[in-house]
Amino acid sequence: MVISKFDYPALLSARELEILELVVSGLSNHKIAQKLEISKRTVDNHISNILKKTNVDNRVELVRWALQWGKVCLNDVNCCTLPAPEQ
Repeated sequence: MVISKFDYPALLSARELEILELVVSGLSNHKIAQKLEISKRTVDNHISNILKKTNVDNRVELVRWALQWGKVCLNDVNCCTLPAPEQ
């Protein structure tokens, strides 16, 4: 049996779950830092830890993982004002 990287839930801290919701919402690390009033480097570190804990390689896989394990739902994606498209 082949084990997929999506085959297990990870234990994320409350802050990591908060950041995960903002990643799923489409916010950049810079915007997440502004919203949470923390440094971008702290956000970078949290996201790096989340990627390791979830055993995924990038944000797209992280969104898939979060949806699969019920860490976020599509209704949660509207929790933030998304950035306006650049002109």
